[in-house]
Amino acid sequence: MIKQIRTWQIAAKKAGSALGHMVLLEWRVPHLYDAAVGVKDRILGRSIRVEACSMCQLRCQKCSTAKGINRDGVVGWGSLPFESYRRLLDENPEIRLVELSNWGEIFLNPEIVDIIRYSHRKGVRLKAGNGVNLNLLTEQMAEALVRYGFHHLSVSLDGASQQTYHEYRRRGSFEKVIRNIGRINKYKRRLGSALPKLSWQFVIFGHNEHEILLARHMAEELGMTFRPKLNHSPHYSPVRDVERVRRESGLAVASRDEFVARTHRPYSFACTQMWDSPQINWDGKLLGCCVNKFGDFGNVFEEGLVPALKGWKYTYAKGMLTGTRPPDPEIPCFHCKVFQKIQRLRSERRGG
Repeated sequence: MIKQIRTWQIAAKKAGSALGHMVLLEWRVPHLYDAAVGVKDRILGRSIRVEACSMCQLRCQKCSTAKGINRDGVVGWGSLPFESYRRLLDENPEIRLVELSNWGEIFLNPEIVDIIRYSHRKGVRLKAGNGVNLNLLTEQMAEALVRYGFHHLSVSLDGASQQTYHEYRRRGSFEKVIRNIGRINKYKRRLGSALPKLSWQFVIFGHNEHEILLARHMAEELGMTFRPKLNHSPHYSPVRDVERVRRESGLAVASRDEFVARTHRPYSFACTQMWDSPQINWDGKLLGCCVNKFGDFGNVFEEGLVPALKGWKYTYAKGMLTGTRPPDPEIPCFHCKVFQKIQRLRSERRGG
């Protein structure tokens, strides 16, 4: 049974949450997804997402953090206190997987080593799949990642040279990132560990599309998997050679709009996180998903995790997403582009 559930999880992830999209949005039977998540939680443990740090030292061109939108909004500017995180794990022993990355850079949290060490002590697997810029990594941090079995680190590297990387990741140093990857690999060899698994996340732009194959080759040499990703801002540095991007990325499409046109579903479907891996902000605000920067559903550090997840506002949001409750502007999801796209797709299916 455990092997079957793990296979289901991997398949759902590779399909871009296609299973969750089908069950929640097309079949509109959220209770089935709730049941599946419930079985997984009972056997493998609960998965959650907790922002380790919303601060970032880079100024990426289209990022809400770099623009100051998040700093002045619900996300804010700060880092997860170790004591709050410790209480969260102690009060919810069913938690077995935590995603730490979201809007900021996890290694700017001054207590990140304590967080990693305590998670290992509690048998909680950690990952940073949303991405880290890895421009800062001390020897202590690098060793902790390996010694305490940090599971997966996705490194945001949109280029294979400083010129292309810096075009989007302003204030970033390609050389520092490569050096820090080498530092992690040094400890992996020294301690005889395969963890953390490292992946090279490459957001495709017009200014870096010519380096896709070179970046893929460099990733292989560094023992990393290569993960090309489509740009979420189509008007910023759009791809120039569409056929080349389709071919060399292996994605078969060159833009998110093309993906939607071919599959009739959103390219990124973070909405499933509301069910299977709810997002918690660094200060305890329940955001539900990693995309939400519009409002919160309560505070987990104050109310407790389970009571917050059962709150009326959170429950109503789930109903909105599945089409069983009417849209309400008081619910954060109402203001999300993903939800608005879902509404448009539903309208098109109805013929108007």
